Amino acid sequence: MNIKELPFTIDAIAKAYAEGVRPEAVIAEAFRRLEAVGDPGIFIHEARETALAEAAALGKPDGRPLWGVPYVAKDNIDVAGMPTTAACPDFEYRPADDAFVVSKLRAAGAICLGKTNLDQFATGLVGVRTPYPVPRNALDPEIVPGGSSAGSAVAVAQGMAAFSLGTDTAGSGRVPAALNSIVGLKPTLGALSSSGVVPACRTLDTISIFAMTVADAWTVFDAACSFDAKDAYSRDISVSDLSAVPPALRIGVPDTKSLIAFDNGMQETDFRGTVAKLASSGATIVELDFEPFYAVARMLYEGAWLAERVSAVGDRLTEKPETLHPTTRAILEPGLALSAVDAFEGQYRLKELERACLNLLAKVDALCVPTIPSFVSVKEIEADPIGPNSLLGTYTNFVNLLDMCGIAIPTGTRADGRPGSVTLLGEKGRDALCAAVALTLEAGSMGATVWERPTHTAIEPGAPRDSEIAIAVCGAHMSGLPLNHQLTDLGGRFLRAAHSAPEYGLYALAGGPPARPGMVRQAKGGGSIALEVWALPKSGVGAFLAGIPAPLGLGTVTLDDGSAVKGFICEAHGIAEAKDITAFCGWRAWLAAGQKTAAQEAVA
Repeated sequence: MNIKELPFTIDAIAKAYAEGVRPEAVIAEAFRRLEAVGDPGIFIHEARETALAEAAALGKPDGRPLWGVPYVAKDNIDVAGMPTTAACPDFEYRPADDAFVVSKLRAAGAICLGKTNLDQFATGLVGVRTPYPVPRNALDPEIVPGGSSAGSAVAVAQGMAAFSLGTDTAGSGRVPAALNSIVGLKPTLGALSSSGVVPACRTLDTISIFAMTVADAWTVFDAACSFDAKDAYSRDISVSDLSAVPPALRIGVPDTKSLIAFDNGMQETDFRGTVAKLASSGATIVELDFEPFYAVARMLYEGAWLAERVSAVGDRLTEKPETLHPTTRAILEPGLALSAVDAFEGQYRLKELERACLNLLAKVDALCVPTIPSFVSVKEIEADPIGPNSLLGTYTNFVNLLDMCGIAIPTGTRADGRPGSVTLLGEKGRDALCAAVALTLEAGSMGATVWERPTHTAIEPGAPRDSEIAIAVCGAHMSGLPLNHQLTDLGGRFLRAAHSAPEYGLYALAGGPPARPGMVRQAKGGGSIALEVWALPKSGVGAFLAGIPAPLGLGTVTLDDGSAVKGFICEAHGIAEAKDITAFCGWRAWLAAGQKTAAQEAVA
């Protein structure tokens, strides 16, 4: 194998190792690529000798998901023995311990190549607010690299790291992905521990993941996600396998009036093309007025959260202001005049706006937005260090304030040759759904490399993990129907469409709203009923059961392939006043025919 041609994706590296390539060769190749790129702004600290030593210490491939995989970490994340600067030389310290996430990656077999450049103290979306050499955009050096996780994104886009760690408070894990044609995964807040991370806004910070593909980003997320009892903001969130997109999917997008795109329609045209692709795949597109989201975004550098950034920097702003980058200092200094009253008023205003945003989110399963409204050149940011940076946060600044998750993905090349990118956004805990949709959309170049993007086939029908239970639903709990949120709110994920064995009767029960069916096993005369099988975390089963009204309950349902899963069943007495709809072979078909329940017919 010619290692110079080896794509640095997790699968390709694993195959190379299976063929006998040694980790030392892969690490050496990573640094050869760095030298070939010739960009002194990517790294703040290279760890070549340490990485080669760790590679040499690995024995034979042992099945760990990231065995021998090279990565880089943003230099506000601790890696034991390497300096942490947050792009402020005067701030430098050498941690004795890894950040929690770094320790998880080390345990999974990954090898850190070093620490990468960033907007100082993670304050910025442009990637140029650093006292070190500025990283160059991997695709076009006239365009900013994106920040604050600039070096982390460029290292992946240049093909020298299989993945990287960034952080994301206002979009720092998504904007650089769009500008460099890679994937940027910003998880639900608390899913990845912030222990060992220099804070920007402690209440909003999360580690993010850059990779060439959605699948690689998800593999890293799976390895790194774990509850950290030492992090007060850590959440016990389980990571599931990526599964198929539910049959009924509602995607919210900015309506024509509220779509913001500043580059003469090119970005809008490209975005609308992606929306059309979603629609052609069967998703229902719901246009929304995005002004409530933009109003939240405008709050990020006001009141409470600007004061929180001042708190993160500490006394440096007043006692050592000369150690700060001029733009960082200019952004933070107004926070010194803020009071506790300002902070509380900001919290109150956010709650008001959050209610409006949640009302919109209740209408959809996820949002799809342009990752950025326009590209920003280095010259533009030199002329105006603040305005273009704010522009880049149009579709990112509101996300963490609303406790949402997201994943930015390349979608192909625009008509002008620049990379297209959209971000899928969901409410907290909907990471898997956003990633599953992202899998169907990712396209185009893999950063600045010539590597061919893997072709995705349909995801095979999934199976529950040990921490989950499979539940068959036949009515209002199916995707797109009124009670589906009772599954998704508890972390449920779609596994597959299925049919029952041909021995069940389906009845439209009295009562509602919402209208519900009851499925009853019959000795004769039954049909094969259309179902959806969902995986529900076992920890949520009790809460789910508590919401099921009589005469319904959970029992065992036999499928048409002979297997059995837990699922909704109906007590026999419950169908006394119900309408037999077995002939429709499914609740959706009955709804599509415009039928009524027995109770509705009685009222009519």
